Amino acid sequence: MKTLIRNGRVVTAVDDYKADVLVDGEVVSVIGAKLDVEADRVIDASGKLVIPGGIDPHTHMELPFGGTQASDDFRTGRGNR
Repeated sequence: MKTLIRNGRVVTAVDDYKADVLVDGEVVSVIGAKLDVEADRVIDASGKLVIPGGIDPHTHMELPFGGTQASDDFRTGRGNR
């Protein structure tokens, strides 16, 4: 399935510009201005940040998963406030 994200503000580790992003399956395949490609789904990202390859840095504290448990609990993992 191909998804075309149009008119977003693309932010990478080294760049920040307005562009379209084509995602083919789970892979960012093309980034460019005004891409003329067919897609199964088109998302208008006008006024939105698009972060290709971005990683969601959240954590699940005290959550058992796969026979293990997160090392942080709600006391140690709450950060500096």
